[in-house]
Parts: sequence; C-alpha cells; structure tokens
Amino acid sequence: MSENPAAGRCNACGGSDVQIFYRVQGVPAHSCLMLSSREEALAFPRGDIELGFCRGCGFIGNVRFDSRLNRYSAAYEETQAYSPRFLRFLDEVWGDQIERFGLGPGMTALEIGCGKGEFLVGLCERSGCGGIGVDPAYRPERTRSSAAGRMTFIRDLYGPKYAHLQADYLCCRHTLEHIEPVRDFVRLVRETIGDRRHVNVFFELPDMERVLEQGAFWDIYYEHCTYFTRGSLARLFRSAGFDLHRLYKAYDGQYLMLEAQPAFGPTDPLLPQENDLATVTSLVARFERQFHERLGSLSDTLARHRARGSRLAIWGSGSKCVSLISSLDLGPELVAIADINPNKHGKFLAGSGLEIVSPDALRALRPDVVLVMNSIYTEEIRHDLAARSLHPELIAL
Repeated sequence: MSENPAAGRCNACGGSDVQIFYRVQGVPAHSCLMLSSREEALAFPRGDIELGFCRGCGFIGNVRFDSRLNRYSAAYEETQAYSPRFLRFLDEVWGDQIERFGLGPGMTALEIGCGKGEFLVGLCERSGCGGIGVDPAYRPERTRSSAAGRMTFIRDLYGPKYAHLQADYLCCRHTLEHIEPVRDFVRLVRETIGDRRHVNVFFELPDMERVLEQGAFWDIYYEHCTYFTRGSLARLFRSAGFDLHRLYKAYDGQYLMLEAQPAFGPTDPLLPQENDLATVTSLVARFERQFHERLGSLSDTLARHRARGSRLAIWGSGSKCVSLISSLDLGPELVAIADINPNKHGKFLAGSGLEIVSPDALRALRPDVVLVMNSIYTEEIRHDLAARSLHPELIAL
C-alpha cells in the first residue's frame, strides 16, 4: 500500500489521508451494458482502477474513475431476478421491510436506482403501497403487475431535480456503489426527506469487507467506483444527518444492509459493528497478498485443465465475469459464457467480445468444467446442468 498525492480527498469524509492499495489498468468501463456486436464490444471504452483507502473513515474508492465513460440506459442489464435463489432472497427482504416499517395502503415507497423495477413492484404488490422508481435502465414493458396503477417510473438518473419527490419509505439497492460523489448523494437523499422524520431509509450494496478478506478481485470493477464496509457506510450516513437503527450483512455475507431515519444533524456511533476501522485497515494492508494468492490459485487450476484439454464454460455473464476475464488469460478452452437471463442471449461482453449464450447451448458444447461466478448459485446451477444431462466439474468463486 503506497501513498499517492494524486489520490486527492476522500469522497465520503473529505479527508486527505488516502492511500492506494490496488491497481489494474485498461478494464472495460461497463460490464452489464448489452452490446450488439463483437466489434462494438472489443472497441468499448476502457478505464483504470486505483483503489484508494481513506485512513480517516475507511471509505474505499477508485481515484481514477471517470464517469464520462459510463453509459447507463435501457441497454443496461443488471437484473438477477431470473434466478430462483435470488427471488427467494427478494421475498425475504420484501417481508422483512414491510413488517418492520408497516408499509401499507396510502403510503408511498421511493426507490432510487430501481433498475427494471422488480423490487419496487414486489414491495407494492405485497404491501398495497404506491411506488416511485427512478432509473435510466428501467424498461416499462417488463412491468406486468396488479400494482402498476399505483406506481410511477422516471427513466433518469436521480439528482437534485428530483428532491421534491416525497415518500414514507426510501430505498436504494445496489446503486450507491456506482456513485462517485457519495457524500453529496447521501446529503441529497437527506435533503429530499426534509423535516419528515418518520421516513424510513433502506440501503443495500456489496460488502467490501468480504472482498478484502477473501481477495475476491473479481468483485472489483470499473462500474463500482465506491466500496463500503459497515463502519464506513455508517460514518457516511451519520455525518449526513441520519440515525442508524440496523446495520447488517445478508445473502451469504455478500450484501451490506443499512436501515436509518433522518435526524436533526450528525449522529454519534451506537452500533458495535460500526467500530471496524482497525480491522479494515489490517485487511487493506494484506489485500495485495490475498489478491495474488487467489489469482495464482485460479491460474494454476485453469492451467491444469488447459493441459488436459478440458473445455471450459462460465456461468454468469455479469460484472464478476467481465472482471475475471480481464484478469485471467482465457483462450480457446473457453467454449461459452452462459446466462439464464434471456435478455442477454446473443449479446457480447465489453472488452473480450465474447457472446453470451443460453444454458441450452451447453448441451451441444458439453463443457468439462464450469466456472460459477457466484458460489451462492452453485446448487441451482448444478441442478440446471443436470436437467440438461450435463455433469461437469464446477469451480465456484
């Protein structure tokens, strides 16, 4: 880990004690944007990643991030809602949030970064509340719901011009990690709420502590310009005028969940899990070694399969896949990138130009080894492969 004067100030607390601890150059600037041709995918813009760790608040961000390289639109395909395992998770979150906050008819839920709208639709269907969703990637043709008449969707990036939107419940799932000026963003959320102190706030985002602990370099990519642990997320929200009620991990420890309400001003830490700065400092200090160990182990495993002439496929074409392909030397042994989302089939991955295919295509390709890009889906994928009379070795990340 080395100090870099060019790193500038921390986007979460404004501090200047920012140290660079991870670098990778020339990675695709998008990984979930669906591209129609191999040529377009190969020519897609690239950017550099230099992760800076703020020793004052624990925030981690890409100091080389350039938002001009991002193109969020309806072609952005981020949804995981085609997975039964993920839908079970959503069902648990819907039930938990509705019960905890008493959501019901006559109330309004606002979701910032609603994607294709699955979470907001489910929330409104189950609770009877109305909903407002904001996201440039929203696709109206995918909303088929009895609650559609109670919902409004705005196909745009959330910003100051939407500070007038009012709701009883505000949620933001897997969006904050895409926002570079995080302090300004969370302050804007607080300003949107204003004096309505009954409003409950729920944020969900990837947990960086797990990435640091496991050396999971495939979970670091250009679209994610900011990274949080429980403590750094809590410090950001408290400084912006929120009182935290719940701070926890979910989905096999992959996701970080925060529940809060507006306060009159900055609040003091009260939850024991907020006190993680020393732990995270230690994890950051050893991440480079962890990264090289994981990269070396995966490279050795793939080299053994390459020597045997094994045919390799990847299941899951999202950001983890693009990041992994950018880091490993995968050649002719990679016979397919499969994904269960039909909206991705026939599209191409930014950077590598590889085509995304249906799992049914694996019947003819018959891979010997399948890389599972998220271990939580291993048994679901094993079942789907077996249903196609395929029994390859699975390597789960």
